[in-house]
Amino acid sequence: MRTMRAVHDQDCAVACTADIIGSKWTAVIVHDLSEGPRRFSELERACPGISPRTLSERLDMLESQSIVGRQSYPESPPRVEYELTAKGKALLPIIRAMSDFGHAWLVDDAEHAKTHAKPGEHSARVA
Repeated sequence: MRTMRAVHDQDCAVACTADIIGSKWTAVIVHDLSEGPRRFSELERACPGISPRTLSERLDMLESQSIVGRQSYPESPPRVEYELTAKGKALLPIIRAMSDFGHAWLVDDAEHAKTHAKPGEHSARVA
């Protein structure tokens, strides 16, 4: 017996959530913002290959969905930071599950540790 909706439309919770995080770069942006507020240029550096236009579009969409908040500071030059809202933070278990899946099935953890070590940090070598 089928327990899910027969049609995945605007009333389907999975379809609605996939609509938000299913766009290319969106999950990566949310993942990066999970560590705290980021400026546009920081997000751009964290997502090699994303165009400024696409990053701007994704941030606008996330802001319109109340997933990301945008804070402008009246400085010279102007400074803008983006951070997750409570609604955005509620997506983090999904992002963590994606990370767990990726580490279990898609990413060689030894290679990942070598290429993503922070400056001054030594990665563990796997024999």
